[in-house]
Amino acid sequence: MGQYDFAPGNYPFENRNALLDDYTPEEMVGRDDELDEYHRALQPAINESQPDNIFLYGKTGVGKTAATKFLLTRLEKASEQYDVTTTSKIINCDGVNTSYRVAVELTNSISDEKISDTGHSRSKVYDLMWDAFDNRGGLIILVLDEIDHLQDDSLLYQLSRARENDNIEKARVSVIGISNDLSYRETLSPKVRSSLCERSINFPSYSAHELEEVLHQRKEIAFQDDVLEGAVIPLCAAFGAQESGDARKALDLLLKAGDLAHEENADKVTEDHVRRGRELLQREEVTQGIHGLNEHEQILLYALASYSSDDLSPVRSRDLYHRYEQFCSHSGLDALTSRWMHDHIDELEMLGLVSVDKKNKGSSGGQYKVIGLDQELLAVLNALEDTINQVGVHESVQTKLTEL
Repeated sequence: MGQYDFAPGNYPFENRNALLDDYTPEEMVGRDDELDEYHRALQPAINESQPDNIFLYGKTGVGKTAATKFLLTRLEKASEQYDVTTTSKIINCDGVNTSYRVAVELTNSISDEKISDTGHSRSKVYDLMWDAFDNRGGLIILVLDEIDHLQDDSLLYQLSRARENDNIEKARVSVIGISNDLSYRETLSPKVRSSLCERSINFPSYSAHELEEVLHQRKEIAFQDDVLEGAVIPLCAAFGAQESGDARKALDLLLKAGDLAHEENADKVTEDHVRRGRELLQREEVTQGIHGLNEHEQILLYALASYSSDDLSPVRSRDLYHRYEQFCSHSGLDALTSRWMHDHIDELEMLGLVSVDKKNKGSSGGQYKVIGLDQELLAVLNALEDTINQVGVHESVQTKLTEL
């Protein structure tokens, strides 16, 4: 067999897909209280009654979307069994972020006749959507995932008043909104808040014990028997609990550990695979975060990395701004203001890329900020490769890269 031939061999996995984002387990664990409340809220649907609108809140990776898919799948099966007309549609508002585009998406998903996403007035699109709803009939459950990305709340108001305004007669519509922003409701206009009459369900972060339950359940499906050392799942759960109780990160870590064991033809998935897998995931996360920055933010981060390469970090903000100006000049760009830099340093801090400390030297030195790099230097430099090529390799960075 050649070096790059492909042949079956999935060890240590039995079903690797069970650890991926799109997998919905037949049973959910670690969310009993939330599922009980969510199930009660949806229960009227099976009696051909319209449930209240429901809003789910909680951080990323705490099971909001998974719980929604889990319960709606069961509701659809029950609807077939009891001959109840129920239709559910999930739209992620991160990519479809206006009322107009959501209405087009809903219309095209429910109607046999498709409409283009341009060339219509909003009122025309809404009319086509109402017709599609009534032609379908029964209960229509619209799930708007990442609803806080929706740029306007026109559609929410229209949906909440659809029957009252005689827009639909044969169908009923319930909305499920999913948001990571606990204050999202306060951003809605008063008339929308008044019309929605929603039921809120909060999904707290997973504890380490709950994450162990989740990982043990997936392990039974994803891995072959007796291939995980005893410390693997507790360690993945502990790291996931440290990451704000994020089940997705705990599952990604278990997947990465399994992949490392597979690549190395190891007899077992070990604690060492977990720790090395975590380092790799953190580097990947840093790279993705940096690639999401704009040009000036990347140059600013490169300026800070150059100080870190010279072991001069943390650095005073005025010195950092001076080097940022130099790097912009090397790139042929006009530097933005120091006020812009201070605002974006706060954003970089929120992303976990930098640390900011306020110093107070009293009457002799005044108050100022010092900024430090909060990620592994080599990972940051690797992610900034295009920026370094554009600006040029600073002598401190050249020295550090030579050492590494």
